[in-house]
Amino acid sequence: MPSPSEITVPQLSRLIGTPECPVLIDVCIDEDFEADSNFIPTSFRHPFTDIAALVPSLPSKRVVLVCHKGLKLSQGAAAILRTHGIAAESLEGGILAWREAGLPTVSAEKIPAPNASGQTVWVTRQRPKIDRIACPWLIRRFVDPGAQFLFVAPAQVELVADRFDATPFDIENVFWSHRGEKCTFDIMIDEFGLSTEALDRLATIVRGADTDKHDLAPEAAGLMAASLGLSRMYRDDLQQLEAGMSLYDAFYRWARDAHEETHDWPVATKS
Repeated sequence: MPSPSEITVPQLSRLIGTPECPVLIDVCIDEDFEADSNFIPTSFRHPFTDIAALVPSLPSKRVVLVCHKGLKLSQGAAAILRTHGIAAESLEGGILAWREAGLPTVSAEKIPAPNASGQTVWVTRQRPKIDRIACPWLIRRFVDPGAQFLFVAPAQVELVADRFDATPFDIENVFWSHRGEKCTFDIMIDEFGLSTEALDRLATIVRGADTDKHDLAPEAAGLMAASLGLSRMYRDDLQQLEAGMSLYDAFYRWARDAHEETHDWPVATKS
């Protein structure tokens, strides 16, 4: 049984991918990280020796510390944060327990280098519809919660990427884009190593909506309709992205928890 200052792997796995996900801080030593440079989704590295430096950025946030085995480093770092009034826990069993549970991890090599503010920066075409909202949702919920997204004229995407050290996505002839029958959302799930039953189910819906193949999933037509509606509601692409985050949060929770549930009328009553 975990202590009151620990969170279990199953408990944490239910939070990742949702707006309630805590801030995850990886305090593994370099030797352990270099042996397997993968992150639990959304986590970032920070030295345990300087953990108090993060206090100004963590007020009112729930925090989970992760180390190799969930012992001295994460427990000590969490205890220090608690002395500063931060609601901090350590992950029981550490990243070893996460891997043993068969849960996905993100390869550090696939995450673009952050800017001076610690954000990854991504750029794509303006006036997003489906893939260009789905991909930012995936990145913010599973890779980098603070990721910055730039929406620019189609002809300027690669030029902006070059001048502003941003990663282009969902345009032709770049790494993060459609490949064969798969859309960019599929590729990000594959390349980041995020495949789960729920995300794969959601990816099929996104692919069907984004490529106009609604026979792939009955929900694809609904996603397309909602996405086109959002694009008419918001002139500002960033406002549309914020609204779209809730849309994909709902689709993800359906894909994870409610895909077998039905709804009918009239309501069945007991005789």
